[in-house]
Amino acid sequence: MVLEFEKPLVELEQKVEEMRKMADTLDISTEVNKLEAKINELRKNIFDNLTPWQIVQLARHPERPYTLDYIYLMTENFVELHGDRNYGDDKAVVGGFATIGDYSVMIIGQQKGRDTKSNLYRNFGMMNPEGYRKALRLMKLAEKFNKPVITLLDTPGAYPGIEAEQRGQAEAIARNILEMSRLQVPIIVSIIGEGASGGALGIGVGDRVLMMKYCWYSVIAPESCSSILWRSWDYKEQAAEALKLTANDLLKLGIIDRIVDEPFGGAHRNHQEAANILKKVLIEELEVVSKYKKEKLLDNRIKKFQEMGFWKD
Repeated sequence: MVLEFEKPLVELEQKVEEMRKMADTLDISTEVNKLEAKINELRKNIFDNLTPWQIVQLARHPERPYTLDYIYLMTENFVELHGDRNYGDDKAVVGGFATIGDYSVMIIGQQKGRDTKSNLYRNFGMMNPEGYRKALRLMKLAEKFNKPVITLLDTPGAYPGIEAEQRGQAEAIARNILEMSRLQVPIIVSIIGEGASGGALGIGVGDRVLMMKYCWYSVIAPESCSSILWRSWDYKEQAAEALKLTANDLLKLGIIDRIVDEPFGGAHRNHQEAANILKKVLIEELEVVSKYKKEKLLDNRIKKFQEMGFWKD
C-alpha cells in the first residue's frame, strides 16, 4: 500500500530499481547516484513536514509492525498466556512473559490482523471487557513475581458492540486504570500505532509513556471528531490538527515522556530496524525505573498523571 503523499517517492524508487537492472549493460552509476540523492532529499522534505492527518495515515499503515512483530523481533523466550479466567480469551490482546535484554518482563499489547480473516480473528485490535480483564490478570501475575510490565498500544478503540457493554466494558477499562495506578512493579507504556480513546488508556497507565514518531494518541479519532462537530467526515484533517494528537504535541503537553524514533519513512519500511530502536529505548527505560523503590515508584506515577493538563484557579 502506498499513501498519497508517498507516491512521488515510490515512483523515484521504482525508477532507481529499473536503472539498476540495466547496470549490467550500461554504465549509469552516476545517474543512479544523482537520483538516489534526489530521493533522500525528497524523503526528508516529505517526512519533516508531515501534517497530523498524514501521521494518522502512517500510524494505520497495514504494513506497519504490530505487537507480535515487535515481541518476536525484540524479545526471547516469549510464552503467551491466554484467558481472563472469567469469560474467555480475547484475541485482540496478546501477552506473556518474555526476556528483553537482561530483563524478564510481562509484555502485553493490542494485536491487529493483516487481512480480513485475521482482522476478524483479532477483532481489528479492539478489545472486549474480557481482554482488559485478561491484561489485568497478567499484570497481577507480573506483580506476584516482581516482573516489570511493558504494554504496547495499537487500537482504534475499545470494541463498541452491545455485547461488550453488557459484559461491562466501561467497568473493565476503569478497573484497569485504577489497578495500573497502584501496581507495585514498573510499567512502561509504548504507543506503536493508533492510541485511541479509553481503548488505549485501559492498558496505558505507566511510569513512563513512550510514543513512536509516526503514531497518534487521542481521546477520539479525527473522523469521529469531525462527525460530531461538523456532522461529516470531510473535516477530519482539521480535526486531527485541533486534537494535538502527534508525538511532538503530546510531548509538549506532558502526556508522553519520550518520542521513539522510527526508520526513515516509517516503521513499515523496516520492521527489524524499528524493533531494534524500540528495544534499545525500552532497555534504557527499564534500567531507570527498576532502580526505584516501590513507594517512590507509585508516588511518581500518581504525581505524573495528576500534573497533566492545564487549568486556572
